Amino acid sequence: MRFLKLGFMLAALSRLQAQTPPEPLTLRAAVEAALRNYPSIQVSQEQLNAASAGIELARTAYLPRIDTLAQVNRASRNNVFGQLLPQLPGSVIPSLSGPVIGSNNTGSAFGSALGALVTWEPFDFGLRRAGVDAAGSARTQAEASLKRTRFEIAVATADAYMTVTVAQETVKAARAAMTRDEVIVKATRALVDAELRPGVDLSRAEAELAAAKTQWIQATQAVNVAKAALSRFVGLEPEKMEIPGKAMAELPQEAQPASLHAETNPAAAEQAAVVEQARAQLRILERSYFPHFYLEGSVSARGTGAETNGKLLGGVNGLGPTVQNFALGLTVSFPVMDKPAIQAKETAQASVIKAQEAKSRQIAADLRAQWNAAVATLNGARLVAANIPVQVAAAKAATQQAAARYQAGFGTLAEIAEAERLLTQAEIDQALSRLSVWRGLLGVAAAAGDLQPFLSEARQ
Repeated sequence: MRFLKLGFMLAALSRLQAQTPPEPLTLRAAVEAALRNYPSIQVSQEQLNAASAGIELARTAYLPRIDTLAQVNRASRNNVFGQLLPQLPGSVIPSLSGPVIGSNNTGSAFGSALGALVTWEPFDFGLRRAGVDAAGSARTQAEASLKRTRFEIAVATADAYMTVTVAQETVKAARAAMTRDEVIVKATRALVDAELRPGVDLSRAEAELAAAKTQWIQATQAVNVAKAALSRFVGLEPEKMEIPGKAMAELPQEAQPASLHAETNPAAAEQAAVVEQARAQLRILERSYFPHFYLEGSVSARGTGAETNGKLLGGVNGLGPTVQNFALGLTVSFPVMDKPAIQAKETAQASVIKAQEAKSRQIAADLRAQWNAAVATLNGARLVAANIPVQVAAAKAATQQAAARYQAGFGTLAEIAEAERLLTQAEIDQALSRLSVWRGLLGVAAAAGDLQPFLSEARQ
């Protein structure tokens, strides 16, 4: 019995949780959720982490190199006098040490080797420093790319959020129109039943009501589609999103748009980082055609089961390294014939830099055009929003007058239907005009590269 009561309690709690309405999703909360959850931001973050690791990799070039080797083999000992050219790629013919013994047989002996080689480049004419700088430039570009991605996702989320708000305001207007048409149908039915109006008026009123209901259904569908688009950013199911939209139903305060500084836009900053990375790659090439100086130290030991007179010692002789050597020296290498190839690479890289610089100027010009268009849109939207209340008031008055004329027997139902459509359209236009102002503000913020003033103005 006790378990049965517990089961009923859990079932009741589940129903209560299922009936709990979702928390209102504000604009700022939607943007923050998108910045946390959207996959492309995580991709950019991991690219930044990889670029940071690249800096540490470039710095390892300053460290000395230590190579160790241990080997045991059993092989023949025949040696031949003469020159052998370097083998590229790799080494195909194994090297053989020792004098020529003048014999050729298949006898074999054990051999062993053990050694370590330390190589360090004390100076490199700035080549390694250029490599570290290039890795740092790559990290700076990855940071700029992350900021640009985050900004674009924030703007897209804000735009999707406003689309939902627009759709919801359209639903309200469509619902209001449907309610007015329901009143007209009731009034017309009463007049027709009293034989004060022909039956065709009732059919016309019902047709207008059906059309208003269709408009309301379409508006509701638009809300669901807009929520589905928003859900991919915020990571919530559409049915779990409650968009209040109260603050955005009001016009924002009029203020002069901030002046544009294109270089601060994340897209422009990212492109500037691309240019700097291209220049860093050129600096690497400019420091490539120099001699390479290597300090080298080696310790080694060899063992062999064969003597210089051709005699084999037999047994396990040669398995242990018994002869030791060490060496210290300075090696200088200079790729003389690499100059033409390096010059060609420098020319190509210089062209890459010029192309990226031209792209930077194009981005700045595009941002200026985008900002100008956004300001023009914002100014026009404010003028429309200021004029819409006059249209709404006139449409309401026309609807009331048409209804009064119809009730008094002087008007027709067609006049009421036309006035109703004008009022519905005016109310929808009023909602759209307010949100057009907000979209204009978002466009200005997107071009300027700073979304915080817009989010603060939205107060959500």
